[in-house]
Amino acid sequence: MANSIKIQVKPNYVKLFKTGYPLIDKEAIKNSDVLKQEGTIIDLFDDKNQFLAKGYYGKQNKGRGWVLSHNQKEVIDQAFFTKKLKAAVEARQSFYKDNDTTAFRVFNGEGDGIGGLTIDCYEEGYYVLTWYSEGIYSFKEEIIKSLSNIVDYKGIYEKKRFDVKGTYIEDDDFVIGERADFPLIVKENGIKFAVYLNDGAMVGVFLDQKDVRKAIRDKYAKGKNVLNTFSYTGAFSVAAALGGATKTTSVDLANRSKAKTIEQFSVNQLDYEAQDIIVEDVFNYFKYAVRKQLSFDMVILDPPSFARSKKHTFSAGKDYPELLKQAIQLTERQGIIVASSNCSTFGMPKFKGFIEKAFQETGETYKILEEFSLPKDFKTIKEFKEGNYLKVVIIKKL
Repeated sequence: MANSIKIQVKPNYVKLFKTGYPLIDKEAIKNSDVLKQEGTIIDLFDDKNQFLAKGYYGKQNKGRGWVLSHNQKEVIDQAFFTKKLKAAVEARQSFYKDNDTTAFRVFNGEGDGIGGLTIDCYEEGYYVLTWYSEGIYSFKEEIIKSLSNIVDYKGIYEKKRFDVKGTYIEDDDFVIGERADFPLIVKENGIKFAVYLNDGAMVGVFLDQKDVRKAIRDKYAKGKNVLNTFSYTGAFSVAAALGGATKTTSVDLANRSKAKTIEQFSVNQLDYEAQDIIVEDVFNYFKYAVRKQLSFDMVILDPPSFARSKKHTFSAGKDYPELLKQAIQLTERQGIIVASSNCSTFGMPKFKGFIEKAFQETGETYKILEEFSLPKDFKTIKEFKEGNYLKVVIIKKL
């Protein structure tokens, strides 16, 4: 590896790095003009020339890289990546041995010691690496070599999420091994999902919601008429139907969501024609449902952090209470609302504040039944609370 570059940290950020904070914020760097090429190893020092941490330069949102080590002598080489990946794989052995769950996260960025990289495993041997900056992508050769030496893989795919707008780079995602036959059918707590590892930024199911889907199926869905908003490929709807829901209604704006949702019902031997699958702006659907006096025993509300349609712009940090108010309006008394957000700019206390505000403003009362954050395979660290981004609250409308 190339020689490292010395970076001076502004005084008000020094304590943060000393306590183990892993993200190198662009505001933390005093001499950012020396940062030229992503992937450069950087050593962080305070204004007294005391070593703080070693990391790499890579632009990711407001970040300018991630801390990799607090040992000044540590060499960021093949052996370093092998050590980190091996520890992560060993920590997930219970998932490798679980026949009911064949899709899970193997490596979760800064939680496993390398920010900007995630690795997921699908159906006994297919791996997907997601690179969140050009900086981490510059270590692709070492990381893939390390992974291929540690696991028995059939095929390795990748997702590049680091163009100038921070979105997905369209490409052939296949890297090495043998190509999978798609759809690849994976299991999650016994629920089947069709996934496509080589078809855009997302594969067809969000693995971070596995515990929530299990709870919906096992505890909450039986006998209920369920509305699943921002439904994507209908994974929550499938879980509800398998749990004995009388009917599910899935609503998503994306045209492809209908065919994808039909497929997910079909691989679970469920009659999709007995369900409602609607391609529509969720905000418009809420207005329609109020007009038609529709109501549901369960409403699932899992919007993206930010969404834009022709008539609406939604930002979770600002607009969630208003969205929740509309869900409350459609929920029967004693009904269930699954309120979820993956927005990393606020934590669970603020999210609960949104819930309180929405119920207060609608004049309704509620009881929190259960809370969820990221599942065990999505390892996080206490020094980086933003990394534990998922907040799900299961609410009963009284």
